[in-house]
Formats: sequence, C-alpha cells, structure tokens
Amino acid sequence: MAARTVHHYPTTIAAACAALAAADAGLVYGGGTAVQIMLKHGTLAASDVIDLGTVPGLGGLRETDTGLRVGALVTLRRMETDPLVRAVAPLAAEVYRQVAHPRIRNTATVGGNLADGDHRLDPPAALMVLDARVELVSPAGTRTLPVREFFVGADRTALARGEIITAIEIPRQPAGSGAHFEKFRSLAAGDRPCASVAALAIGGRLRLGLGALAPTPVCTEIALPPESPAATVAEAARAAAGPLIKPISDARGSAAYKKSVGLVAVATAATSAWANR
Repeated sequence: MAARTVHHYPTTIAAACAALAAADAGLVYGGGTAVQIMLKHGTLAASDVIDLGTVPGLGGLRETDTGLRVGALVTLRRMETDPLVRAVAPLAAEVYRQVAHPRIRNTATVGGNLADGDHRLDPPAALMVLDARVELVSPAGTRTLPVREFFVGADRTALARGEIITAIEIPRQPAGSGAHFEKFRSLAAGDRPCASVAALAIGGRLRLGLGALAPTPVCTEIALPPESPAATVAEAARAAAGPLIKPISDARGSAAYKKSVGLVAVATAATSAWANR
C-alpha cells in the first residue's frame, strides 16, 4: 500500500522551509498547474506537499528603487496585465503574455514557473537579459541568485534542500533600450515553444536569452557598433548564439529542425530589438 501524502498549510515562510527540509520527498505547491498534472499521472511522487497559498505576502508586487519586486505567488496573468510591470519591465510583460493560454496564466505563478526547471520555459529568457535575480529562503537564511545561474542542468535548478523561491527582483528596463521576444510553436497555439528568444539592445550591446534550444535556458551578450545595419546585427547574433544552441529532439521537432528555427528566431529578435532602441 502506497504511503499517504501529508499536506502542510504553513502560515510563515520559515514553517514552510522547515516542513520542506524535514520531508523525505517534499514538494512545494504554488499555482500547481504542472504539479497537479504530474501527481495525477504518477510521474511525480511526494511524501509531503507544502502549500504556499497560506503564507501571507508572497502574492505582492511592488516597485523598488531599482525595478520590481515580484512575490513568488504572483500569477503570470498579473505579470502580463499589471500596468506597473508594463511600465517598468515591458519585455517581461510581453514574454509572460505569450506563456500557454489565459487559463494557465490565471493560475500559474512566477515562482512555480521557475522552480519547474523546464528548459522550454519562456520567462527565463527575458529575466536573464533583464539581469533579474531570484530570492531563495531556507532554514539557513536568505540568498539571491542571478536567474542566469539558477538553471544548472536538464530539469535541474540551484534550489538546495529546504529552499523555497520567495520573490523575483527585476531591474528596471533601461531607458532607450530596445526589446523583442520571438517564439515559435510547432504543435498548437498554446503549446510550449520549440524555440524562443528574448533580445535586449542597450546602446552598442545586445543581450540574447534562449529558451527551448538547449538543456537549460541560456544567455549571451555581444557588442556591436551603434550604427550596425540589420544584416550585420542578424549575423552577429547568429554567430554568438549558435554555439549555445544544443536542442533536444522531442515531439516538437528534431534537434536539427529546432536549431534551424532557433537561428531564425535569434536573427528576428536581435534585429527587431536593435531597431526598437
């Protein structure tokens, strides 16, 4: 007979971290869009489920001196529609707008989305080029980590035992910068991408964040003369991103197909961001 899963409803983040650290196979529950499906189909097992919905303060979103502080339980839909996000970090708002479909975005949370660790996630591409940081809390204390360092392997993150995502810190999108997000889907309009690219152009520098094109989300940055024409920008972006593109064959396409599509997405995102400065 299978062991019964214990559900926890903590009222403080300290209690949530303690329950997670003490569990044999603990699982943190935020929006639950992915977790519910995996538990139902038996692809994920947990001795303990820690529901963060009873912890106050994790659903807050506010402006700071440097940008935005987004609580882990803020929904993707709010990131898409909140006027503050659209004003302070419009690239982030645009990327969250393209995740799945409204039913998912109304439930899924920014913290849960990152903790999922899936290489096909859209938001990390934008969060990386915006220099966002993730706040992590455990019984040992609090630390912040660049989103660029959060993904450490296929479906693996830097979360330590007993550690929970509590917030994302997103710097203000630089004035005069240009941004673009390009996404290709191969199965359905609301499906995960077979390739996605976020680009941010600041002066003579271009940052590229890639999703679904390697075992983890990846990011790179290149320097270009400010007067560079579109063709030069596209070629430089492809040259910089090419070595990072190491896709995995799956139902959304072969590795060769994804690399081809990914290079198109890179060129399109790069030239559009450059033109939007």
